[in-house]
Amino acid sequence: MYCTIVKNVVYKNEVPVFENRDADLPAFLLSVYQHFELSYPKFYKMDNLSKLGWLASEVLLKNNAIKDYQPEEVGLILSNANASLDSDQKYIKTVSDIPSPALFVYTLPNIMTGEICIRNNFKGEDAFFIFEKFDPGFIESYVNNLLNNNILSACICGWVDVLGDDYKAVLFLVEKGKEENSIPLSKKNLDSIFENLIIDKV
Repeated sequence: MYCTIVKNVVYKNEVPVFENRDADLPAFLLSVYQHFELSYPKFYKMDNLSKLGWLASEVLLKNNAIKDYQPEEVGLILSNANASLDSDQKYIKTVSDIPSPALFVYTLPNIMTGEICIRNNFKGEDAFFIFEKFDPGFIESYVNNLLNNNILSACICGWVDVLGDDYKAVLFLVEKGKEENSIPLSKKNLDSIFENLIIDKV
């Protein structure tokens, strides 16, 4: 199972579940939040990167039996290329216009992973890696190590990145021994889904 958000469209697996093509990124993210009738006050404090990843996780896990796991059995392994550069640039512009800081948001990738874990009561391993581009081989190796060594029974993994108008999110749910509800974890599968659902739509 996977969720992709790109070019103002939200996909669950390959099915579009929401779109708002005329909105800029902040308005689009808010419209996703409202469409799925979510309720999480800290959403409004998050930067665009955190909102994007958090929303992708909400869509991915909607109506899913992942709650059957113990909190320590579920982990979160994400990556991107720009970390919080988008928010950093907005912050620098803000403080150059006025003498004191005027931008306070939940920013940095660890805020995103923290809020996803808090929301879903995940207490297993979580990490956020910075790569030049999506690295399915690393994700496969890292997550397989966690599953095969019984550190985790389920893991959300993938890519969440924002830089200006360019944003991409694809989150995969991997469950040990439950491939009917998740995707078989392999570099080929991850790469194929990422290329088909992200690159072709950009």
